[in-house]
Amino acid sequence: MIELEPPRERAILVGAPPKGDAQAVTDEHLEELGRLADTAGAEVVGTTQQRLDRPNPKYYVGEGKAEELRDLAKEQDASLIIFDELLSPAQGRNLEELTGTRIMDRAELILDIFATRARTAEARMQVELAQLQYMLPRLTRMWAHLSRVRGGVGMRGPGETQLETDRRLVGHRISRLREDLGRVATQRATQRKGRVGELRVALVGYTNAGKSSILRALSRTEVFVEDRLFATLDAATRAIDLGEGLSVLLTDTVGFIRKLPHHLVASFRATLEETTEADLLLHVIDASHPSWEEQREVVEDVLGELGLQTRPTVLVFNKMDRLSPEEQEGIRLRVTPGHAPDVLFVSTMEEGGLDPLRDLLRDRVRALRPEVRVAIPATEGAALAEIYRDGEVLEREDVDSVVRLRARIPDATLGRLRSRGVEISAPG
Repeated sequence: MIELEPPRERAILVGAPPKGDAQAVTDEHLEELGRLADTAGAEVVGTTQQRLDRPNPKYYVGEGKAEELRDLAKEQDASLIIFDELLSPAQGRNLEELTGTRIMDRAELILDIFATRARTAEARMQVELAQLQYMLPRLTRMWAHLSRVRGGVGMRGPGETQLETDRRLVGHRISRLREDLGRVATQRATQRKGRVGELRVALVGYTNAGKSSILRALSRTEVFVEDRLFATLDAATRAIDLGEGLSVLLTDTVGFIRKLPHHLVASFRATLEETTEADLLLHVIDASHPSWEEQREVVEDVLGELGLQTRPTVLVFNKMDRLSPEEQEGIRLRVTPGHAPDVLFVSTMEEGGLDPLRDLLRDRVRALRPEVRVAIPATEGAALAEIYRDGEVLEREDVDSVVRLRARIPDATLGRLRSRGVEISAPG
């Protein structure tokens, strides 16, 4: 039996930018909102916008525009109106009463997408926490829905009691989720202790910039990739073999987006701690996107909120294959002078397109590994194998029954070799 997909909800998008914003920026923001709606499973059947000096405290937009929304929703048979701004609980309630249509703002839409895309138990807890924090001040509006369905008479007293009960239950659940996520953070810290001595690198960037594609190409392992906003939410870490006995631990993190709900950033701190513990951040930018500069600023703002603005960071301009030679030259001239040498231009679609990134990671790994001279009996096969496995041998000389090496070796491996009595000295 073939299962039919449920009909997609018909949605109208509303932009309400400040009067000073350029029209091209406003259009691009609404286009992104449309992609978010598509990711959430809605069909966009109309868009409208109104430039504001300041938001209307009652409807966010003007009363005339709110009435226009009501008529447009009826005309398009829309069951959902999505604002590209954060609405107050009162504004959302007033708009629903006027239009008779369910109202969502950008924050609620993003939370809904995260709820459907979360795969691991940790990600589901993080999303639930953010949703409950968003929902708590809006419980009155939710009870307004119920009173319309069941009637107001006879519901007022119990409804008020139930509202207070719900607030208390939501508060208890929020506390429990925070405790559970605190334990997850502790477990992550314990796991990270076992990675001492390895270069830890985190991919950060705007959603759909190509972080997962880079991780998949470098690791040669299966990583979920889809041309949709927020295709992946769960942090994925892979060991990347760079050749020459060098490797790094590379973590892909959740993508950022403009107007990312504050509760969501806060609840995902446990996942983003992989970023806070990283030795190096690779800020991946979609070079082919017309608003890549704004997207870069959004990511930098979120990193600042996480206290990571001073962490060593390399800008990785991805998807260079989508640009013409003239566009490629233009972006190089525009970016390189202010950021060199911490800027790279790469592509996951071209042969050798990630070589600049591999070269940079090799250099960073070498910088963490001191160069030493080792004298080791040729009979110590296990120790030799460990050096070749964990380090980078630069020179080898076999004299009688002793193997003399010049090599770059991680501190942890050096410690194990010294405990076994291996002769280690500084290069001279």
